[in-house]
Amino acid sequence: MIKKQWIRRVRRALLATGATAALAGGLLTATAAPSQAATQGPCDIYATGNTPCVAAHSTTRALYGAYNGPLYQVKRASDNATKDIGLLSAGGYADAAQQDTFCANTSCVITVIYDQSPKHNNLTQAPGGGAAGGPDNLANAVEAPVTVGGHKAYGVYIAPGTGYRNNNTNGIATGDQPEGMYAIFNGKHFNGGCCFDYGNAETNNLDTGNGHMEALYFGNNKGWGWGSGNGPWVMADLENGLFSGVNRGLNSGNPSVDHRFLTAMLKGGANQWALRGGDAQSGGLSTFYNGIRPTASGYNPMHKEGAIILGIGGDNSKWAQGTFYEGVMTQGYPSDATENAVQANITAAGYSSGSTSTGTLTPGSRISLQATTSPCCTSHYLRHNDADTKVVISNITAGSSATDKADATWIVRAGLANTSCLSFESVDKPGQFLRHYNYQLNLNFDDGGSAFAQDATFCPTTGNSGVGTSFQSVNFPTKYLRHYNYTVYIASNGGSNTWDSTTSWAQDTSWLTAAPWS
Repeated sequence: MIKKQWIRRVRRALLATGATAALAGGLLTATAAPSQAATQGPCDIYATGNTPCVAAHSTTRALYGAYNGPLYQVKRASDNATKDIGLLSAGGYADAAQQDTFCANTSCVITVIYDQSPKHNNLTQAPGGGAAGGPDNLANAVEAPVTVGGHKAYGVYIAPGTGYRNNNTNGIATGDQPEGMYAIFNGKHFNGGCCFDYGNAETNNLDTGNGHMEALYFGNNKGWGWGSGNGPWVMADLENGLFSGVNRGLNSGNPSVDHRFLTAMLKGGANQWALRGGDAQSGGLSTFYNGIRPTASGYNPMHKEGAIILGIGGDNSKWAQGTFYEGVMTQGYPSDATENAVQANITAAGYSSGSTSTGTLTPGSRISLQATTSPCCTSHYLRHNDADTKVVISNITAGSSATDKADATWIVRAGLANTSCLSFESVDKPGQFLRHYNYQLNLNFDDGGSAFAQDATFCPTTGNSGVGTSFQSVNFPTKYLRHYNYTVYIASNGGSNTWDSTTSWAQDTSWLTAAPWS
């Protein structure tokens, strides 16, 4: 009877989101039109399952159907003023236009990620710890644009050195108390650094021993545990070990997963824990591990301390990278059925990459950049190499390979250092941006510093040759994107470097904004 009542409650929760649900073998899946905000959020579903949220963080949407407060706070560089970014409506999506207006013509960082739960476990700038000094960097507020339910929003782009924390929490599990958590990550943005985590950690920023953490990890670090394939993997950071299964080392049942939007789930109780995951855009969840605690000393019982971290390890290990969109932590051990219902809510939310137009310099548009009137190169396009990080130009035609076409396609982004200018993200290597280093153009992940943001920001001007558009470096305003001997630099019209040659400078620094090849 209890099981039947539970199924009816879950079915009502799913119907409230407008989803069509099917219950088979304990697995719930659902689809829904993404243009409408859910009348219930993930935390409403967890509450129905008697495992209420004690932390609910998102920069993209409300995680309760009735929530109408701020999602996060930004601070702009021009005057250090701050602004809370809220919702378009109660229970709905982020009002990204508030951020765009406030951060216009300057740069912004995310200073606070508000907890939507009644526990008020907000995340702020992480202090230094045993592994690395601090305070940590704050995330660039425009670096992870996304579309949710057809509405523009921004995620939290964690570059190495960036991290958030709360050591004075309320209601988070301690000791061997049960808890659950999920997060939505960008499955294409990761590395092998330690440690891109979200979850429960030490309250003193130090490694206090085995079992003092219980946090979701995402990346391809193989220092402790790993799964099948080459990664990345969803694993559990339990301190002094990333666990893909019962013990350190290989757990072949834990697959490599790189969905553009990835749902990752972890839950732990008395000598029991589980890892689950799936595509945050469609489908259900898979179970990667479900069993007893690690057999090494310290993990049974657990010694959780109840801090919350994002983007770093418990001792402030901050060499990882990733992107976070939303996540929660619960009181109690959620059932699989509850988690399946939450996954149905997530897929109904309508996450997408946000590239909505082509061939224009509007942020979000996909483009290719074509050389203009230089005699050598009118059929050549700006593209990145596959063998290294260099940016070059090469001949691209309809008969070119899909790889070459993708290498020559870019997503226009608001400028990382000045939102009135532009940055360019690789379409086939999400999270990597066109940037100059020693005046030569490369494709790199952000390192979290202001220098990278400036190196990756270019201001469009009328083409120096009178044709097309030229792109002026924001931190070297006399220098423009130029191809020279088929390699791309920032170059001035005359100077000490060979690529500053005045010969064909105006033509070489002028580009046509073309329809994307990929």
